[in-house]
Amino acid sequence: MTESSGDLAGERADAARNRARLLEAAAWLVAERGAEHVTMHEVAQVAGVGKGTLFRRFGDRNGLLLALLDDVEAEFYEAYTSGSPPLGPEAPASDRLTAFGHALIERVADPTDLGPALGRQVPTDRRQTSHYGRAFRLHVTSLLREAGVVGDHTVLAHALLAFVDLETLDHLRNDDQITTERLKATWADLVRRVTGTDC
Repeated sequence: MTESSGDLAGERADAARNRARLLEAAAWLVAERGAEHVTMHEVAQVAGVGKGTLFRRFGDRNGLLLALLDDVEAEFYEAYTSGSPPLGPEAPASDRLTAFGHALIERVADPTDLGPALGRQVPTDRRQTSHYGRAFRLHVTSLLREAGVVGDHTVLAHALLAFVDLETLDHLRNDDQITTERLKATWADLVRRVTGTDC
């Protein structure tokens, strides 16, 4: 016997509701206790669903945190793809690239920003291949191309983003005691050197 389209639509609606409930529960727990203390068991409990549903939906804790991270990063994505200049369009590519790096540096320095807090809990390789990790690289690649930079835009994007990666910035800020302003000045200098412009 095959399922009717109504049954499938109902199942999809239930799955969407469960996903939203699980992410809402995870976000609440992260805000209350910090991302490092959130367990799959607690998320399922707060959401009022079975742990099996949570694992089927997200695979593991990293999958759940990445899904939550994608939701959290949506606002920043909107800002750098269609927001106000200099971060958004209608500014020169080099200015947008400078603003993008400055925003990432400021976000890592902000203890209330959920993006970096969640990102720190996810292995680097998973973060790099996540939706938002790919979006960052695509954005920087496209700005380098738009700025007229000669070279391998994709690899240059990786090189630039390595400077504003969570682990790098945390090390520079916490271990080497480099200030946010100095990091931002260095990013602007990198952009000037790579793009050959005076930002």
